[in-house]
Amino acid sequence: MRYQVGGSLHSDDPTYVVRQADEKLYNSLKDGNFCYVFNSRQMGKSSLLQRISRCLKSEGYKCVYLDVTQLGSEDTTSAQWYKGIIVSIFYGLNLAEHVNFKQWWNMQTGLSPIQKLHQFVEEVLLPNVKSDCEGGGEAKGIFILIDEIDSLLSLNFPVNDFFAWIRHCYNQQAYDPNFQRLGFALFGVASPSDLIADKRRTPFNIGTAIELYGFRLHEANPLLNGLQGAISQPEVVLQEVIYWTGGQPFLTQKLCQLILQTALNTSERKIILSPKTEAYWVEELMRSHIIQHWESQDEPEHLRTIRDRLLFNQQQAGRLLSLYQQVLQAEEIEDAKNKNTSDSWYPLPPISPVPTDDSREQTELLLSGLVEKHNGYLRIKNPIYRSIFNAEWVLKQLDNLRPYSQPFNAWVASGFQDESRLLRGNALQEVLDWTQRKSLSDLDYRFLAASQELERREVKQKLEVERLKETEARLASEQKSARLQRRLLLGVSLALVAVIILGFTTLYAAGQASLSEVSAASASNGSFKFQSTLRCTGTSNPSQTEISTARSAKFGRCQCPGSPNLQSIRTSCLRC
Repeated sequence: MRYQVGGSLHSDDPTYVVRQADEKLYNSLKDGNFCYVFNSRQMGKSSLLQRISRCLKSEGYKCVYLDVTQLGSEDTTSAQWYKGIIVSIFYGLNLAEHVNFKQWWNMQTGLSPIQKLHQFVEEVLLPNVKSDCEGGGEAKGIFILIDEIDSLLSLNFPVNDFFAWIRHCYNQQAYDPNFQRLGFALFGVASPSDLIADKRRTPFNIGTAIELYGFRLHEANPLLNGLQGAISQPEVVLQEVIYWTGGQPFLTQKLCQLILQTALNTSERKIILSPKTEAYWVEELMRSHIIQHWESQDEPEHLRTIRDRLLFNQQQAGRLLSLYQQVLQAEEIEDAKNKNTSDSWYPLPPISPVPTDDSREQTELLLSGLVEKHNGYLRIKNPIYRSIFNAEWVLKQLDNLRPYSQPFNAWVASGFQDESRLLRGNALQEVLDWTQRKSLSDLDYRFLAASQELERREVKQKLEVERLKETEARLASEQKSARLQRRLLLGVSLALVAVIILGFTTLYAAGQASLSEVSAASASNGSFKFQSTLRCTGTSNPSQTEISTARSAKFGRCQCPGSPNLQSIRTSCLRC
């Protein structure tokens, strides 16, 4: 016996493990429901498809398998893609025996691609598909099983019409009984919102989601057949295998195959374990062949697929890693509590388990295969994932993504208190530019918000200091100007006083000069009159009487008693 590691199992493979999803999908399709199985890579979706197809065919149903990766690529046009679907169904159900495809195709000229598909189903598929059972009547039902549906996302044209058409086929069941024989099931790594966003046209809100979980121990009995001849206590060993893999189909098959190969390499071709050593032996085998140097030992690729799914889209990688980090820390804290340890250190404060929701980040994390839903919360699928994608690995990846990892980590380590670690100036602006169109963790946004708040405070303080300095400078300038004004006013006042004094002095001097001139003129005029009087009298030697008469003639207008002297004359003249 051999375990298959990678790829889909044949429908009759002895190691196929029947799960709850098998029964639910089988019954839902027979009940006429539209079904979809969306999950992460290597969870057994394609194997489930093959198994269900075999079961349905055995009961008289017709099934056709479509692999979207084979229908087209980025360069495929919508016309080519729809024709590819029609051709695949046509030859997959051997309709060439009933219809001349070329002739029918030429008759559809002028129709749109989606109209041609509908015409094909209505005119060719439903009337001509016969049952393989004896009698050859109409088949009970026709199921179109479409795998790798997520490949539609790589096409360069919208496929909303295709999903709307699937919905239309189910709506037609109320009007055309033939459509009650037609059913669809989609398989892939996608979410309904990825494929079609228009809720009015989507078939997913009328469909049945098939949840796909890992193997449960009671379901995994088919795997025992290969272990029974290879190792002692195979039941206990299988239990440890399921513990480490969490029932993840790929890892479970791989670990069982490792056990089988290890047994075949021994001389006795069987491993004999002492009682109570099974858990230790399985852990050592798992660590040496899967966990240690996992990137180089990951063949066929599985763990690297998970890593790439997390890190592929740099716009949302930080958000996904942060969300996973919360799930991881919550589980580590819970483990620490269960072990009653107090010496564990966590870079972040304790957090509660992450409740499930329909957010874009949670959907992407679930599709990576790293976590699963459990009792309304997210949890890591298995201890292998926890050991490989541990806290150290997450921090390393976040550091690689963040251009500000060093100050960020130091700020977190300080309990979010060390403001010296926050970003400022050009460094902050460059990081804000970098974050455009990126989805970061809540803690990243908290760090950037704290940096912006600090920047605003510092700018405000700087402006206040500048305003204070400006006010002080203006006050000093005004004081200096006031002092200059006072000095200028004092100078002007002194100059004015000086001018007034000078004016008075000049006026006084001018008055003195005028007085001197008047005195001189008066003296000269008086002498002249006196001499003239004397000459008029014709007296060469005037007598006292003549002199008196002459004086009277000169000073006749003065009313000064007695004989005037020079001072009296001046006084009289000033009075006159």
